Amino acid sequence: MESGIPELENISQQLMSLERPRKPKMLVVDDEPDNLDLLYRTFRRDFNVLRAESGVVALQMLAQEGEVAVIISDQRMPEMKGTEFLSKTVPQFPDTMRIILTGFTDVEDLVEAINSGQVYKYITKPWDPNELKAVVQRAAETYDLMKQRTEDLRRAHAQTQLLGTIVKITRKPTSMEAMLQDIAAAFSQTFDANVCLLHMVEAGALANTVGVFGAGEEMKPLLTHEAKAQDAIATQKPVLIAYNVSENGQTAPANPIDASIQANLLIPAIFQDAVLALISLQWKEPRALRDDELTLLGLSVQQVALALTCAHKMFVTA
Repeated sequence: MESGIPELENISQQLMSLERPRKPKMLVVDDEPDNLDLLYRTFRRDFNVLRAESGVVALQMLAQEGEVAVIISDQRMPEMKGTEFLSKTVPQFPDTMRIILTGFTDVEDLVEAINSGQVYKYITKPWDPNELKAVVQRAAETYDLMKQRTEDLRRAHAQTQLLGTIVKITRKPTSMEAMLQDIAAAFSQTFDANVCLLHMVEAGALANTVGVFGAGEEMKPLLTHEAKAQDAIATQKPVLIAYNVSENGQTAPANPIDASIQANLLIPAIFQDAVLALISLQWKEPRALRDDELTLLGLSVQQVALALTCAHKMFVTA
């Protein structure tokens, strides 16, 4: 799929190479230490396994760690039954897959929990490791599918919002900096960037007019200290900068202002063969851009260049 900026396809491959595979999170809950250890050993290779000895502790852990893909909970525990604990996780984490381990025939509790959507599957104790692994694998795949559908809807909405925002902002801009700020916010939210800067360019050099989203005022001068920013302007091509990333035995320098940033994608906004601005998308955890995102990014950058041209004429003649 054409992005409108051919070099972006190569940039996406570079971002993909920076991505670090992450294990999905799993929470196992059981009041018996031996069972917790067994569950941990069973799934530690494929999951980042969190352990809790009660429902109360598990709820506290979820409050700290956030959403997990799968929860495996024993049913018979002191203080709080497994089904009661799982029901408390539904409002905040509706997509999490929940599995109950039971050594008793708590038919009413289990049927109610399953019918209400609080439990994905129940396994009788003692469980068969292969059966449990198969159930957890299907649960994790279901979780991934649900999250992907949710993300697709979110991205589709964000894409529509981005182009709409650019058009809306350029019709009634209050000031150039306010316009840049709003566009930077729209780009950041659409492409999941932790920080976005939209830095004006004049006569082939970075100007003083900057819009920044996702960070404080201290981020504004960042691009003036970044040597590769001038490369993007001079070549009129996107540039990807990797910070603090080890490759071939060497570690790239950290971001000079925010050491948590690991990737900085610089894209020149060009109109009539002149760079009008430099867009900087910065991520703490690099991720590849999908085909539809590449297309949107290319079209949006072109739209921004046109919008900046119109806005500049508007402010000059005002």
